[in-house]
Amino acid sequence: MSADNRRHTPPTRPLIGVMSGTSMDAVDACLVDFSNHRPRVIAHHSLSLDDLRPDLSALAQGERGPSSAERDTIDLLGQMDVKVAHRISECVLELLEKQGLIAQDIAAIGCHGQTIRHRPNFSTPFTLQIGDPNTIAEQTGIPVIADFRRRDMAAGGQGAPLVPPAHRILFGSDAPDEMLIAINLGGICNVTVSSPNEALVGFDTGPANTLMDAWIHRHKQQPYDEHGRWAASGALRTTLLARLLNEPFFHQPHPKSTGTEFFNLDWLATSAGEGLNQLPPEDVQATLLALTAQTLAAAIRPWVIAMSTRPRVILAGGGARNPQLVDMIKQTIWHMAPDTPIELSDQSGIDVQCVECAAFAWLARQFLLGQAGNAPSVTGANGPRILGGYYPA
Repeated sequence: MSADNRRHTPPTRPLIGVMSGTSMDAVDACLVDFSNHRPRVIAHHSLSLDDLRPDLSALAQGERGPSSAERDTIDLLGQMDVKVAHRISECVLELLEKQGLIAQDIAAIGCHGQTIRHRPNFSTPFTLQIGDPNTIAEQTGIPVIADFRRRDMAAGGQGAPLVPPAHRILFGSDAPDEMLIAINLGGICNVTVSSPNEALVGFDTGPANTLMDAWIHRHKQQPYDEHGRWAASGALRTTLLARLLNEPFFHQPHPKSTGTEFFNLDWLATSAGEGLNQLPPEDVQATLLALTAQTLAAAIRPWVIAMSTRPRVILAGGGARNPQLVDMIKQTIWHMAPDTPIELSDQSGIDVQCVECAAFAWLARQFLLGQAGNAPSVTGANGPRILGGYYPA
């Protein structure tokens, strides 16, 4: 069967979705069954990127990286492309072993890769994800569908966020009048708003974990603030928060997307002004946590307060495992709209770490079906497009 014919054949076997987010902390792979009315995540596996993270972060910031003293950035880029692919392959193979499966049991891998640069607003827009799909197909023996973002961008879109159509499939109910707001708290926060009889809405709201992760790494050499304990030990600095909230991105209309190449410690230093380093660092951490909660709540406010019935709000992503952040998000939303139902994606049967990788399994399925994966109302693209490229095993 040719690859072209295979693309239009409904896959009967499960798919694997693979995601490495803007936090650059781990590769997540999940096995998803699409044979029933509602997709079902069968299993999940994760592998750390801690050893690769310094070089990945350096690439994202346009630097050479700690292990590249004798290499230029193009050499580093090429090698990290293959190293990330090796880690993704390892994660997929371990997932298969855990489930007692072989390559032939899987229809395809939908691989997002690791974003190292996302520039939708440049005069020549581009986005770049690494994790060579040729290497992944070779090492796993499974066809790979990858490079999802660039086709949307070529069609005039932001190339992000791509997960809102999948959110509607993963979390939508059979209730005809339900409004769903799905929130992914990764390095960057993105939201999906699915309303009855309305075009799908989705956009990035700004930082979720990326600034908090970078700040605690600078001061305590920890990759993230476990359970938000360090932030909880600090005090909110309202003057600092007000300065950070002046960022124009927060007030731009959607469609819009961003990344760690914009929201990073350089942005924090510039936006905060003089005196940032005179503040207790735990107070800055507490303020960064409030920044995530407040920018998110402000972004979804029009939909939260406009409905006669409260929308269903679902939280996912690594930040959903931070109880301090979740509690502040809840309190901020409830201040606007009391009794709004807010839950973690776990309550809908999908682990918070699995939602985005499940979305890329769905995007791979769309490719195999020959159907569009983007939502032009979300990304601003000129129309629906089949996303991704096919790399046979």
